[in-house]
Amino acid sequence: MGFTVTKDSQTLVVPSGPTPSGCLPLSFFDRLPMVRMFGEMIHVFGHGVEPARVIREAVAKVLVPYYPVAGRLTEDTDDGLLQVACTGEGVWFVEASADCSLEDVNYLRSKPLMIPKEELLPSPPPGVDDKDLIFMIQVTQFKCGGFTVAHKNTHVVFDGIGTGQFITALSELARGLEQPTVKPVWCREAIPTPNIPPISMSDFPAIPSFVFEHRILDIPLHDIKRARSQFMEETGLRCSVFDIVSAKIWQSRTRAIGLRPEAEVSVNFTANIRQELFKELPAEGGYYGNCIHNISIKATSGRVASEPLVEVTKLVKEGKEGLSSKFAKWLRGDPSEHKFGTIDYGTMCLTDLRRAGFLEADYGWGTPNHVVPLNDSQIGMCILINSPPPMTGIRVMASCVEKEHLDAFCHEMEKLN
Repeated sequence: MGFTVTKDSQTLVVPSGPTPSGCLPLSFFDRLPMVRMFGEMIHVFGHGVEPARVIREAVAKVLVPYYPVAGRLTEDTDDGLLQVACTGEGVWFVEASADCSLEDVNYLRSKPLMIPKEELLPSPPPGVDDKDLIFMIQVTQFKCGGFTVAHKNTHVVFDGIGTGQFITALSELARGLEQPTVKPVWCREAIPTPNIPPISMSDFPAIPSFVFEHRILDIPLHDIKRARSQFMEETGLRCSVFDIVSAKIWQSRTRAIGLRPEAEVSVNFTANIRQELFKELPAEGGYYGNCIHNISIKATSGRVASEPLVEVTKLVKEGKEGLSSKFAKWLRGDPSEHKFGTIDYGTMCLTDLRRAGFLEADYGWGTPNHVVPLNDSQIGMCILINSPPPMTGIRVMASCVEKEHLDAFCHEMEKLN
């Protein structure tokens, strides 16, 4: 059965008070070609009273402290560098209604979604190039009284932590707070630029075409605790939840896809480097721009598939611990830190959104029942979030293997210990 979403009203929401004008520079990270893209996410809530009105009013309020978000991306007429023009034009806001209940569409937990994502996500205003927009939002009311909040934001202005900070501020103002708990800062000029030539998309490797299957997997907290205890017993070292979970995903995927033992496999993720820039960024926090560094951990397929989980966890842990030295070398322009490796079926990426604040967004009627990060990556990808209550543990939103390997991957993931 098909369901219909009607976009009842669409408008630009402008800041509720006066805001500065002019142009703001972007950092080196913000101007990288690979971040000229949109992040998309849907929050699912069980109930709310006039959520579209409440959230629309909160958007107008949050655009005062976050005034750059009401502007547009543009190029500097002198040097051609991307920047933000603080025009105050506003954020595109869509109010919609669905002719079904959330239960009818399984609370959007099924993949593919039982309602096409295009119907739940905001579309840009007519005649406007969405590449110039910074943030768009759509609130969709369901017949059961529940609703979804779906947003699209450019990665040029926000990284994952920054997006979470903005969504948290928006939800705080919707609940009646006068100001966001965390005061936003722009501060892009404080981010250092590495000593390297300009980077263009032609510097990146070609990406093969894969058709990845989607699957949601929950890893119980007690299994994670048991694996961490085993790591401590065998090595005398501590490891994080991320170390265990990412090692398990990497090993499960490697076993499932069955590449030659000598073939290289890699797990890649971005690390928050705000702590590496403590001298440049304000101590009180609030920076919401791109502040990440890529970590790539490589080994042979045979090693990752055959070693005990403890050994694969050590590979991940050691790769993370080299962040400070790798970032320092990257800033100096060390060629070894600026190579873009080959992308193939042995390549996978992880995105950890557990601490970004998305599951804590509360517009006045409680936190979301479910969060749907939308990912159409051509690279094998797993997104980590906290399992929604009453479960405890880690939810893995996997899109990392093709159909012929899906059952084997899920089977391996069941065997955490």
